[in-house]
Amino acid sequence: MNITSNRRFLLLSGKILVVLLTLFLLHQAIFTAPDALLSWRNILQTALDSSLTGLFLLVAILIPVNWGFEASKWHLLGNKLEPMSYARAYRAVMVGLTLGFITPNRLGDYAGRVLELKSRQRLEAIGAIFIGRFCQLVATVLVGSLGLLYFILRFYWAAYPRVGLSVVFLLLALTAAMLVLLFHSKAMVAVVAAIKPLRPFVHYVAIMGEYTTSEISRLLLLSLGRYFVFLIQFILLLILFGVRLNPVEYASGVAGTFFLKSVVPSVSLLSDLGVRELSAMYLFGLLGEERLHVLSASLSLWLLNIAVPSAVGLYFVLRLRLARKGVTA
Repeated sequence: MNITSNRRFLLLSGKILVVLLTLFLLHQAIFTAPDALLSWRNILQTALDSSLTGLFLLVAILIPVNWGFEASKWHLLGNKLEPMSYARAYRAVMVGLTLGFITPNRLGDYAGRVLELKSRQRLEAIGAIFIGRFCQLVATVLVGSLGLLYFILRFYWAAYPRVGLSVVFLLLALTAAMLVLLFHSKAMVAVVAAIKPLRPFVHYVAIMGEYTTSEISRLLLLSLGRYFVFLIQFILLLILFGVRLNPVEYASGVAGTFFLKSVVPSVSLLSDLGVRELSAMYLFGLLGEERLHVLSASLSLWLLNIAVPSAVGLYFVLRLRLARKGVTA
């Protein structure tokens, strides 16, 4: 019991330390300059008074499109478990989004989608949810590698060619390995079965091996569709907040930001808030852009795509709880 308590204490302490470190780095990156808050207020006011405010509305219109792609993915994945309509798949995504909002790495997303299933074998959905999230990660790595390649060639290749070549090779190896795993998901199940401590969980992830190559390909296309909606939203917000670049720089900066946000471990309790902002400020800083302009766009993206839909998802969470009570009664 003492050992378990100590482990929990150490885990909690580690999470708090990482969160505090992230907040400290954000503070150092943003507010060390004099009159930073005043500058930020001017940036926001300029964006509100700009003739480009219609871009904000366009980004907002794309929010349901973004999560609609995710609902399509879950509709494809979930139908292996039990028949479901697209509307029900969308509702499950919203419940998962809300519960995942307050958990590290959106782990609550698993619980939300599992609770929406009617089947008694709900926990078998864990494998389906994992393969969907892994597919989204593959899409992020595919496009993000191209974005980082742009920065390597432009800023580091001349001074550090060997390091640059090593990073390029690493990105290629990572992309190839993830694609192989995705299209040979039975191998992932076999790996779980081969590791003795993980064998009890094989039953819950076995469904990953049941998806065909055609289904995985459709899943990857949907993941790429959702990715590019995210990318367009971020670029529109960057334009709104006064970041002026050429199309290649916009795309590379956003793709690189999403890549770093996805591969850097995070335990933030607010959907990885912080990692994306630091990554965006670093990459767009290399392109000569002001940190506060980039931060404004990044925070707006988080607010519109994560915070607002999570608040809307509370309605579905409350309905879910009421429905469970009704069944119990």
